[in-house]
Amino acid sequence: MMNNLANILGKLNVHALPSSPITAGAVIGGSIAVLAVIALITYKKRWTWLYKEWITTTNHKKIGVMYIIVAVLMLLRGASDAGMMRLQQATSVGSAHGLLSPNMFQQVVSAHGTIMIFFAGMGLMFGLINLVLPLMIGARDVAFPFMNSTSFWLFAFGAVLINLSLGIGEFSAAGWLAYPPLSELKYSPGVGVDYWIWSLQIAGIGSLLSGINFIVTILKMRAPGMTLMKMPMFAWSVLGAMTLVAFAFPILTVTLTLLALDRTLGMHFFSAGYGGNAMMYINLIWAWGHPEVYILILPAFGIFSEIVSTFSSKRLFGYKSMVWAIWAIVFLSYGVWLHHFFTMGAGANVNAVFGIATMLIAVPTGVKIFNWLFTMYRGRIRFTSPMIWFMGFVFLFTMGGVAGVLMAVPPIDFQLHNSLFLVAHFHTMIVSGVLFGYFAGITYWFPKTFGFRLNEKLGKYAAYCWIVGFILAFLPLYILGIMGATRRMDHYSASLGWQPLFIVAGIGASIIFIGLGLQILQVIVSIWKRNETKDLSGDPWSARTLEWSTTSPPPEYNFALLPVVNQRDAYWASKHSKTKTENDSYSPIYSPKNTSSGFFIGLFSLTIGFSIIWHIWWLLIIGFLGLVLTIILRTTSGEHEKVITVSQIEKIEIPLNGGTKA
Repeated sequence: MMNNLANILGKLNVHALPSSPITAGAVIGGSIAVLAVIALITYKKRWTWLYKEWITTTNHKKIGVMYIIVAVLMLLRGASDAGMMRLQQATSVGSAHGLLSPNMFQQVVSAHGTIMIFFAGMGLMFGLINLVLPLMIGARDVAFPFMNSTSFWLFAFGAVLINLSLGIGEFSAAGWLAYPPLSELKYSPGVGVDYWIWSLQIAGIGSLLSGINFIVTILKMRAPGMTLMKMPMFAWSVLGAMTLVAFAFPILTVTLTLLALDRTLGMHFFSAGYGGNAMMYINLIWAWGHPEVYILILPAFGIFSEIVSTFSSKRLFGYKSMVWAIWAIVFLSYGVWLHHFFTMGAGANVNAVFGIATMLIAVPTGVKIFNWLFTMYRGRIRFTSPMIWFMGFVFLFTMGGVAGVLMAVPPIDFQLHNSLFLVAHFHTMIVSGVLFGYFAGITYWFPKTFGFRLNEKLGKYAAYCWIVGFILAFLPLYILGIMGATRRMDHYSASLGWQPLFIVAGIGASIIFIGLGLQILQVIVSIWKRNETKDLSGDPWSARTLEWSTTSPPPEYNFALLPVVNQRDAYWASKHSKTKTENDSYSPIYSPKNTSSGFFIGLFSLTIGFSIIWHIWWLLIIGFLGLVLTIILRTTSGEHEKVITVSQIEKIEIPLNGGTKA
């Protein structure tokens, strides 16, 4: 009987349950939180509402909110991993060995990098793009609403799968990019690397679909009169980033597939002993990985462009040069991947080419920095919380960029490669350039999404804590890297004298946690006191672009009358002139119907991934058939749109030429 059960459940058995007290505690705490949410929804009798209004929605604004909710949850998970890493490195010295075993520490490191890049950063990015982009370009929705829903649910169920590794099995200990041969079956025989592969595969396909969707939305659905050179800078930054997605994520998909074939079917694409080439994996993963850095950071650059212009009360300086800088970054980002492994032995000529390309890509980034500073020059600057995030970004990003140019010199990189100096550089660029940008964007566009502002005082306190905490957390890592401390190090000798610097880094991380707590408190307080900030008339946060020419929050269809654009900053200009900004008359509005197909595509994809991880082949068949059947039913189900007629449009206030039109 036990043998039959083993055949049914594949590799899954009782030993897959967590044995570490830390892991067991995390699973118990997470389970209690999930059960509490389920109990609250049941008590409030909100399951039908949740299903109809959110789970099946194709409304880009609601999908954007769900992206951000999942991303924030994953940010908290990734931050808890970072806290454990800092605690371990501050206490595991000499005869003391800290709280984590070496294997558990490596799992935490791998999970932290994977979650922060793929689920926190990408989730915040796609959430903000969904919330703002269609409103900004004067569109009623994205080009493919059903694809948008499917993309989100693939992302969400990819996040579910990576968290299942906490309670069932283990996570990868092969680093956040799973280099072979360590990630090959011989050296990682457990299911951890498989969890890594399939969670990223599912979420990555969702990201690729989103990239295609947003490219088509920008190119085909702009408001009448909005040429490309009249688009807001955020739309340009999204177009650049999504172009990178369209070309980079297929590389990731193929790379993960090859590694999965190595592990699951015994192939040897990357096994050196069987004719494979491990360095080919590293080339492929970084051919995706370095464009990924700019996928995350370009939309943040667009956010900063909107914020600096608004809170300096000036047009953005050097609009055309900013556009060219975006596309220079897009082009050059595909020519720098090898600087991640100068030490592989490619030769001086190859290293020199990639070193020069790495220095060149700093030029268009520098153009953006100077354009933002010139936008502020002689402007009427208001140091609101989004501007505080921006000022912190400029300081930290410049510091990290200088370190990056330093590491672009191959001989220097030979000394600093795989050290904590590299870790500090990477975090300086990603945290200040990505997280600060998305935090600023959420604060800036929150009134447009929900109709009330976030608490400004708490927002400023949170920004200051993040900036100060980051300096304390990562400046010591630059020093430790120069002293020879390597990354992924869970224990070191007391004679090295490194512990004081690790303690300072731990204090900095604690201050960042305070900032994160203040952000959570900011949202809670703002919701509690939302009636006090609902009046947005004369609001100094009023943006200069089209997303503000509709109500706050916008209706389902965004615009009853589509705006007409005749210049950049069209809505800002319309408030000071008699230029018409809407079409003359209403026409029927075609709005996508809600559908559960995206949810079930994500659910069956999760089933497929889980079954491959544990070799439960009957479950794989069920998942595959369910996925195919869902797609067939979706394509044969008939009408996917509903028509909103003039009589169904509720009376709303539409800003027009500085006044309003009912």
